[in-house]
Amino acid sequence: MTSIRRSLLVWLLSSVLAGGIGAAGVVFVQARIEVNDIFDYQLRQLALTLRDRTYFPNDFADSLTGEESLDVVIQVWAADGTLLYVSPANMVVPNAVQLGFGQVVASGGRWRTYATQQRGLTIQVAQPLAVRNRLAFTAAWRTLLPFVVALPLMGLLIWRLVGRELKPIETAAQAVARRSPQSLDAIETANVPVEIEPLVTALNGLLGRLSGALEHERQFIADAAHELRTPLTALRLQLQLAERARNDDERARSHAALREGIARAVRLVEQLLALARQDPDVPAEARAVDLAVAAHSAVDGHAASAEAHGLSLGVEAPAEPVVVNGDAASLRTLLDNLIDNAIRYTPSGRVDVRVLREDGRAILEVEDTGPGIAPSDRGRAFDRFYRAEGAPQGGSGLGLAIVRRIADKHGGSAELLDSRSGHGLRVRVSLPLAA
Repeated sequence: MTSIRRSLLVWLLSSVLAGGIGAAGVVFVQARIEVNDIFDYQLRQLALTLRDRTYFPNDFADSLTGEESLDVVIQVWAADGTLLYVSPANMVVPNAVQLGFGQVVASGGRWRTYATQQRGLTIQVAQPLAVRNRLAFTAAWRTLLPFVVALPLMGLLIWRLVGRELKPIETAAQAVARRSPQSLDAIETANVPVEIEPLVTALNGLLGRLSGALEHERQFIADAAHELRTPLTALRLQLQLAERARNDDERARSHAALREGIARAVRLVEQLLALARQDPDVPAEARAVDLAVAAHSAVDGHAASAEAHGLSLGVEAPAEPVVVNGDAASLRTLLDNLIDNAIRYTPSGRVDVRVLREDGRAILEVEDTGPGIAPSDRGRAFDRFYRAEGAPQGGSGLGLAIVRRIADKHGGSAELLDSRSGHGLRVRVSLPLAA
């Protein structure tokens, strides 16, 4: 498992180390250059100091004896090239080849020299480059030592600071862990840092949707249990009547009633399953569906039922396709529920299915010549298990609820209108056309 704290520590320390190494390299080079400049200045000052002496050659040589501990070699030549003095006496540097600064190679290595002339004397001061480099390195290292010592302290400080700044995430995680299906309250955002506020806001939205979904499911289960109780009780009573039948006629009537009750219970369960599958929070699959073709297929599937009820069932659709993006099975369920409801609640007359385009949207209408639904009841007609007063027996009150949920899932809408003939009901479903 990846640790944000460890990753931040590694990356921050790596960045600091990389930047520090780069800066240390620059400081090291600059320190060496400055130290060398100081050493050159000292060589020049030493040479100039010797130049200003007013000794005679013999006295001059005597005055410089006993300086074997010097890190420099001092050489003095007379005007005729005679070496008057060298200190230390056991170290020899080649004669000066140029005045001013220069470098020469001797048996002991490379030397930095400075030569000047005064009153016929040539004075050369030389220093081993190894000594200069050692001193320069020591001076440069001292400038880097605080950084090397501070690096572990910076790591510890970064570790503590990152841990402290990540504390709100841990607090939010603990708040989420304390939530349960019975308590899905929103997480407080008052003291949440700006960087993780979108995450907490998204979690609050998820908790809200989850709470709504759980409440929806609890209500759904309660309603389903209530609705299933009636047909199951009826089935038990019909079974008891069939067991108590005294002759074949009574037994046949009881069995017929039992089969009808079983059919109603099966349809109710199927409707409940269809409603449970149509989750409005899950978008429909984006597949091209021709509503005209789907309407013709649905009408063909209900033709026998309409004929058995003595109804005329027809479809009106344009010749060109009316294509929407969605799930073909869900849209077929929508059509089946609308047509089945129209057939079930229309005692006589006709049921018409229409598919058309209107204002850039696909329109699906199912119109019947039944008793319709009173305008005062239409607002609740799409609620689950709602059946208007005086509605025929046998319905589950889920057909229009399924239609509304499928329409919502496809980004559409469903509404109840008066029949164009003035008698009956017209259900109008509007869906966005495919691009």
